[in-house]
Amino acid sequence: MENIKLASGHEIPILGLGTWQLKGKQCEDITKIAIEMGYTHIDTAWMYENQQEIGNALREIRVDREELFITTKIWHTHLKHDEVLSQFEVCMNDLQMDYVDMLLIHWPSETVPFEETFAAFQAIYDAGKVRSIGISNFSIEQVDKACEVSELPICTNQVEYHVRNNKEDLRKHCQERNIPITAHRPLAVGNLAGDEELSEIGNKHGKTAAQVALRWLVQKGIITIPKSGSEPHLRENLEIFDWQLTAAEMQTLEQ
Repeated sequence: MENIKLASGHEIPILGLGTWQLKGKQCEDITKIAIEMGYTHIDTAWMYENQQEIGNALREIRVDREELFITTKIWHTHLKHDEVLSQFEVCMNDLQMDYVDMLLIHWPSETVPFEETFAAFQAIYDAGKVRSIGISNFSIEQVDKACEVSELPICTNQVEYHVRNNKEDLRKHCQERNIPITAHRPLAVGNLAGDEELSEIGNKHGKTAAQVALRWLVQKGIITIPKSGSEPHLRENLEIFDWQLTAAEMQTLEQ
């Protein structure tokens, strides 16, 4: 597994398990299977309503906490200072953890100043309960504003990103600021699995269309967190590191 060095000094696995829409026993079971398979990066959020199941799964398999990278997010309705602190406490209790590796603003607020939210993030960081902070679904202008007001380095911008939604201008801008992109919905909610162009490229490598889509992202240095609800798909997503797309194939998929 490849890692990306963050501006905080910590490292994040370039491939993780996205858990949006995973609920209840399915979420708990998939988390256990993923960890046993070698995943160490788990992405969740308060809004996903599955943090308790993830916490239960990690406790039951007794994995070393230091080997994991856990991301959670504060929802846009709770970005005032005290609301951030209270929602974060819920996240910690549900996850049954003393700290998380990454804390994100899930969506920017049009009414709460970034300064107020980042002040709360700073308090959480100072208490030793988070190691890196970041943002999600931020535009270029919002990225610049976040960097301006946060005393802590912004360590990622998590956005929807895939071969049919190539936000190259945003990626380059964030790269210039040493902010790696994290791609959520990297398979367009499964829609890329049957993509004809991706399938044709995959056939040349003995890979699936989905694997081509994920390989394109990691080859661009983009952290990717595909959601998977089955063991075969978990395994398939891991099998993207022993091969490469050619420069011509990468360029074709940039179009």
